[in-house]
Amino acid sequence: MKNKLFKKMLSGGLLLLLFGLITACEAPKRKAESVLDTPDHHVFSGNKLLQKEDYDGALREFNLALGLDPKYSPAHVGTGLVYGYKKDFKKAFDSMEKAKDLAKTKEHKVEAHTGMLRLYSMERKEGWLSKSETEFRSAIGNDVGAPAPYYYMGIAYKLSQTMEGVGKAGDMFKKVLEINKELVADANKEWELVQKIQRAAPGTKIGLQIALIDRITRADLSALFVQELELEKLFKKRGVKTFDTSFKSPTSPQKFEADKISKAAPATDIENHVLRTDVETVIGLGIRGLEAYPDHTFHPNQNITKVEYAVMIEDILIKVSGDESLSTKFIGSQPHFPDVRADQWFFNAIEVCNARGIMQAEDLTTGEFRPQNPVSGADALIIIRKLKDELKFF
Repeated sequence: MKNKLFKKMLSGGLLLLLFGLITACEAPKRKAESVLDTPDHHVFSGNKLLQKEDYDGALREFNLALGLDPKYSPAHVGTGLVYGYKKDFKKAFDSMEKAKDLAKTKEHKVEAHTGMLRLYSMERKEGWLSKSETEFRSAIGNDVGAPAPYYYMGIAYKLSQTMEGVGKAGDMFKKVLEINKELVADANKEWELVQKIQRAAPGTKIGLQIALIDRITRADLSALFVQELELEKLFKKRGVKTFDTSFKSPTSPQKFEADKISKAAPATDIENHVLRTDVETVIGLGIRGLEAYPDHTFHPNQNITKVEYAVMIEDILIKVSGDESLSTKFIGSQPHFPDVRADQWFFNAIEVCNARGIMQAEDLTTGEFRPQNPVSGADALIIIRKLKDELKFF
């Protein structure tokens, strides 16, 4: 009898001990230190820092939220996104799975599924788009009027780098605008980009890839000139003189060896660049503003400005048309743009591009051209499309 009683007491004690351990693990790790020291506020702050790309600061805020409530799903969403941006996808997906498991409200479920969608878009492993679509359906299944799933599914479709994907992305961004809640400004910006890409209608895979870039480089533009504009073929057709950019060693007056010609690369900093072939082709075409620098470097990753692009377009028009007078056509005339002076070295190039409708004002309200602004991939493609139309006349 005593034995049974002892066993009952022992088992009961073990259960109490186990329950105590569980509840101790589940209890908040710390007490709130102020009125705003809440999980919700820390997640809000973390998301703001995430938008500013302050990933360490964001992680600190999300961990402060979890210190108060380890089961707070939005905080796990936040940590998952931070790890995703840091390319630590093992931790990222672990955190996001926790977020999905702990989500109890519709709002939290939408956030968790949308967070997982975003991770698939960041990692982009095999089957990522299909998995993103599954998470998207789960998100809107909880709230069809939540804008975030549509916005981030739009980003995913855009990243698929197909014209079909661009079209689907446009549909998603339009839906965000129709819902008219959060992310409207971001969705409107993306919708405008989609429209530009569709207008530009890139004809090559690399053209579409570059269309998605915010700021194109000298190497990017070289690829567009070669692959989208087919400039090398155009120059040959028009009989434009091109140049052998390889270096020939000087010959000694005492000794001439005809069979030993030393060659150097047209630029010394493009050897390992993925667009090297396009860059070398463009250097050989001798386009003003897109040549190698005097020190034999090309600076392939340097961003292109609007004024640099205008100078290149002017030079292409001169070479294809054979009309050298274009280089001085607008000298002495009044500027069309309030931020471009007639005495600036690039004035004529900008006026040539404007007169042919190839490049216009950046700000239609003020009429400013903004010559030093960078050029986006979509804008670069639209300009090439307009240039193609102009070159049909020659």
